[in-house]
Amino acid sequence: MRRIAVLTSGGDAPGMNAAIRAVVRAAVDRGLEVSGVRNGYKGLLEGDVFPLGARDVGGILARGGTMLGTARSPDFKTDAGVAQAVAVLAQHAVEAVVVIGGGGSQTGALTLSRHGVRAVGVASTIDNDLPGSDVTIGVDTALNIAIEALDRLRVTASSHRRAMLVEVMGRDCGYLGLMAGIAGGAEAICIPEVPVDPEAVADEICEAYERGKPHALVVVAEGAAYDAAALVRYFEEHNERLGFEVRTTILGHVQRGGIPTAADRLLGTLLGAAAVDTLIAGHHGVLCGMVGGQVVTTPLTDVVGRNKPLPPAMLELARVLSR
Repeated sequence: MRRIAVLTSGGDAPGMNAAIRAVVRAAVDRGLEVSGVRNGYKGLLEGDVFPLGARDVGGILARGGTMLGTARSPDFKTDAGVAQAVAVLAQHAVEAVVVIGGGGSQTGALTLSRHGVRAVGVASTIDNDLPGSDVTIGVDTALNIAIEALDRLRVTASSHRRAMLVEVMGRDCGYLGLMAGIAGGAEAICIPEVPVDPEAVADEICEAYERGKPHALVVVAEGAAYDAAALVRYFEEHNERLGFEVRTTILGHVQRGGIPTAADRLLGTLLGAAAVDTLIAGHHGVLCGMVGGQVVTTPLTDVVGRNKPLPPAMLELARVLSR
């Protein structure tokens, strides 16, 4: 094996640049050439492939997002698109690919693997919904941004005796909402994995008011059955008994754009280097992740199309601590 490529795909995540940097420098150290692919699978189909050296990835460690760019590519999901991607890799003498991204990205990695391309995935998504890794690149940064927002909003909520509904990202996974709610001291947490009863949430707000609290914080995951907008509509219909005025903050993409924390830089570095070592060892069709504090590989067939459940103990702890 002489040359490998690296690409980032799907939603950007703080720490992706650390992984890119590690892939390039680990590969160069082991005598390999590296090609970068701009804008994910879309760039791959367009042949946007270029040489990457050790100095080309200097200064990116502290940058959020991805220096390679990312984009969606419906064409890659077709048979013709996959054939074109394989052909482009062959044209550039690329013998293996490291794919940094979440579930959709790893679906693409598995597809390439099934068409004869040596592909290794690196677990990177702020949603933390990817099996094969306890935590994925970008999660720590996104979580810290959410907690900082909760801490700031609590100050205003207390000053004005308000209830604050804070919506966090995560798609159909409630990990960010659950952990932000616990670490941020929320009175109620609404996540996709648990049915949301707006009346029960209203009761939590009322009880906080009756206990003498000057505020109430409700963390809502974007994929919950009742998102922040739906809950506000319900509360407006019953505002005479809530005790608090209600305000909404939707964090949205603010969570994805932060400067990566030390934890995400280290995780990206470890997993990026591990991806190179995995390829050199002759293994592919796997995802590099962190499980139990150790870097491990999991077959992409055990990752793609599966959901990672939330820890039941954390769900129970959230219930206890909200009282």
